[in-house]
Amino acid sequence: MKAALSHKSNHKSNHKLQADKVILALDVDSFARAKYFVDKLCTRIKIFKVGLQIFTLCGPEIIKYIRKKKAEVFLDLKFYDIPNTVSNAVRQAVRLNVKMMTLHISGGREMLKRAQEAAKEEARFLKIERPLLIGVTVLTSQPSTAEEVLNLAKIGLDCGLDGVVCSAREVAFLKEKLDRKFIAITPGIRPPGSARDDQKRTMTAKEALAAGSDFIVVGRPILEAKDPVDAAERLIWDQVQNAVGTRSKMRLRSVPM
Repeated sequence: MKAALSHKSNHKSNHKLQADKVILALDVDSFARAKYFVDKLCTRIKIFKVGLQIFTLCGPEIIKYIRKKKAEVFLDLKFYDIPNTVSNAVRQAVRLNVKMMTLHISGGREMLKRAQEAAKEEARFLKIERPLLIGVTVLTSQPSTAEEVLNLAKIGLDCGLDGVVCSAREVAFLKEKLDRKFIAITPGIRPPGSARDDQKRTMTAKEALAAGSDFIVVGRPILEAKDPVDAAERLIWDQVQNAVGTRSKMRLRSVPM
């Protein structure tokens, strides 16, 4: 009986662990629609991506709404401007208490370093945890080489960023080549056999997590589903759980006996 209870407890714990790896992209055209998905899914998905579309429409109100629902925010505005402008924008984002935010690594070393310093100073002043700063390498809608992504990732991490956004096809390569710990966030996730839409470099959730992605960003496969809750559950259980199992087996095989 105790063993059964323990197994059940671990099962729930694993479910939560894998749900925490999924970020839902709130790429919708109204505040009401955004709130609908947050309300529907906040007990299953704990991080929501606020991008250019919904932020331009709603501003900080959508971030406040997500936080009120006890979920986290991935602020994906891809800051790219002169260093002073970006550092001031980062300070404002820190005040919104987001979990992480993106910057274009192509903005240059000075921009990235100033952003990192601004985030650290503002978080210390507010006595809150500093948001994770995530560098954008190459958009998944654009063709790219692994070496190009690697070079950009190196620049970002050297400037104090916590991780990078990259295609799932580059994750394993980056994890192997970069001799440091970093967070890899992967957009362009599609279910097996689905259309790629405008994404050029896509993978399934299972493939991305098995390759080493720490978080996966999913939008249309859930937002356009007839039953968004069912689509989210299928993603978390069928693909994410299997991927973690695959990664564990790969690690076991690599351990010398």
